[in-house]
Amino acid sequence: MKALGLLRAIFSLAALGVGLSLTVGNVVGQDVGADIGGGAGIFRPKNPEAKKKTTRTTTGTTTGTKPANRNTARIEELLESGNNFRDARRFAEAEGAYQGVLKLSSNDARAAYGLGNVYSDQQRWGEAEAAYRNAVLWAPNEADAYIALSVVLVQPRSDGDNAKRFADSETFARRAVQIDPKNAVGWDRLGVAKQARGITNSETEHAYRRAIELDPQFAVAYAHLARVLNKTGRQSEAVPLYQKATELAQDPATLNLIADSLQSEQLWPESEPVLKRSLALDGKNPTTLVLMARLLIVNQRFQEAEPYLKTATEVSARAFQPLNLLARTYLALNRLPEAETTYEKASTLAVLGEKKQLAGMYGFEGVGDGYMKAKQKDSAARAYQRALQLDPGNKGLEQKLAKARQN
Repeated sequence: MKALGLLRAIFSLAALGVGLSLTVGNVVGQDVGADIGGGAGIFRPKNPEAKKKTTRTTTGTTTGTKPANRNTARIEELLESGNNFRDARRFAEAEGAYQGVLKLSSNDARAAYGLGNVYSDQQRWGEAEAAYRNAVLWAPNEADAYIALSVVLVQPRSDGDNAKRFADSETFARRAVQIDPKNAVGWDRLGVAKQARGITNSETEHAYRRAIELDPQFAVAYAHLARVLNKTGRQSEAVPLYQKATELAQDPATLNLIADSLQSEQLWPESEPVLKRSLALDGKNPTTLVLMARLLIVNQRFQEAEPYLKTATEVSARAFQPLNLLARTYLALNRLPEAETTYEKASTLAVLGEKKQLAGMYGFEGVGDGYMKAKQKDSAARAYQRALQLDPGNKGLEQKLAKARQN
């Protein structure tokens, strides 16, 4: 029970971190798409715009602009294909299409932005950041790319300098509203970036209120403003804003953001009906699935969490977090072989900090401890050895491995 309590605490802290990132990332009732990830997953920015290709009509007139050459026409076809594949969640094919654009035009900001979208959908935050940075480098006056980059930079990651990323997130959000002062999403993201830095002041509140002023139907901004008010002891003002956000939400992306904000405030029961509404609209939304699983794990409803996470791993096969959470669920259920196999899959997607995390108590070390408790020393030794490969020089793991190898 002590271990389960610690696991619950870890997920509660993780929720707080993810909450500051949303988005869902990702995500507003405006035309920003149907999903978050988280992030993701949770933010789902618009697809890059492919210029309409035109053909000469039988009367000799044309519509739009005729492509200048064969490469131009192919670029537009690939962008459109990438967009369609992304919307169908055929991520590998979408990635290939956008990469195809870059082979023909190495500095195409639309393709870089599209790649960032695909990586963001799968919560591949490091790759998404790199792609979006290229997008703003190659098209420095496009507000949408700055907003997407701001979203990605506040996603929880275990590698690199989070403080630097959060500061950059605020910088890019400010740039977005400088380019487009009437962009409600940009103002909302400015508030989120400031909160990620631990800044909850009048400017943070103003950013959210400005977003609502610009778009009174912007459900996410109401949820974010409610979170600020809740944190500053103004709960009576926050409650109706959460209610307003839920009433306005019409798509999974927005509902995910609201649910994530509720979870970040430890309002777990209140997030469940919001997530059920999202699942009714899209039963395979990867962000909704992870948020629902997180709710269930925090409440130690591990068996209920399993099917949500299994579906999430099928939809986002290259995302680390769903696999990691699924493995932790198997560990909590004492299904050690499944936990071990799933952690191994997660390790192939993990960055440096995540690999060390996989080595610990809620990773291969925990699996080894479970095998030792079951008196399966050979299996325990295997798990400890794998943990040491991920966290070399860990003295505690070395001692456990030595004990497991004793006759």
